[in-house]
Amino acid sequence: MMKVFDGHNDVLARMWLSNAPDPVAAFLETGLPGHLDLKRCQASPFAGGLFALFVPPFDYVQKHHPDKLKHTQQTAFDATEISDIIETQLSYIEQLASRSSGQIQICGDVPAIRNALEQNQLAVVIHMEGADVLDANFERLNYFYARGLRSLGPLWNTPNQFGHGLQANFPHSPDTGAGLTELGQALIQYCSERRILIDVSHMNEQAFWDTAKLSQLPLIATHSNAHQLCAQARNLTDHQLNAIKTSRGCVGVNFDTAFLRSDGQRNKATSLDIILDHIEYLMQHLGEDHVALGSDFDGGFISDQLQDVRGLTALQQAFETRSYSKELQHKLCLDNWLNALDRVWHGGNSQLKSTQ
Repeated sequence: MMKVFDGHNDVLARMWLSNAPDPVAAFLETGLPGHLDLKRCQASPFAGGLFALFVPPFDYVQKHHPDKLKHTQQTAFDATEISDIIETQLSYIEQLASRSSGQIQICGDVPAIRNALEQNQLAVVIHMEGADVLDANFERLNYFYARGLRSLGPLWNTPNQFGHGLQANFPHSPDTGAGLTELGQALIQYCSERRILIDVSHMNEQAFWDTAKLSQLPLIATHSNAHQLCAQARNLTDHQLNAIKTSRGCVGVNFDTAFLRSDGQRNKATSLDIILDHIEYLMQHLGEDHVALGSDFDGGFISDQLQDVRGLTALQQAFETRSYSKELQHKLCLDNWLNALDRVWHGGNSQLKSTQ
């Protein structure tokens, strides 16, 4: 199997929401509901990726997991709860590495990822989706960086202190109003100076352009698709794609059917062909070196043809059906992400070699 490095998953939030008495043991041994756990990863091409620290939306938790709330009269998570959720998920990552008998490795740079892949370890890069937990002086960001964080999505669906996020909305333009706040602009500059990956996936259009203006790093969308093929607000316009190309960035194709289909529907009968349609459209605008995979496993609505992480094998078979060369398949599955991370974190100077 050709190894896959994936741009985005939400398994840590899935673990936090689970009823397992020991979510880490469930991931490592007994299995989790959803799309990812260690045994299924090892039975698939999945070799690593960006694992998101993510606070699930309060309304969803209230409806489906009320046991996670402090009391029934709550209307939102307070700052302490947000911090506790992130800390719990970060502890999951650390325990996954420490309790996996060397099968999982937390990676903070490209050489570490490459080494993990060569050792057949699951290569975990710590990402944060939604920066609500951060403070105005970025001391918390420094704290999380010291614990391994290397990638940050400042915004999610709802506004926070850094700017205006972007909710899934179809059909809709990504131009939904104001972009980054003054503090959000400072955060982008801070991350740019420290070479922390900035994920634009949940930014509205103005926040995207604010980021493009302020950041010196390649523009990265870890799990987004082409707006021209699916007029979902979260998808990228041709104008945005051109900016990503100019910055030598990368787009990870999202497997959620609502971000793939021309009708914007969550439909389990969706064909794998539509993922390839987005890949090919993005390659037309970005070139074949700047498109990768950003599954949104455990966060997105996935078709029956994929089902879970093991469906990556079927996706690779679909690549063969469309006569993608082995070189192109390696780029899409692995090399393009490693090269993009190299450009972000190391300025393209890690002397990266292809990892088969």
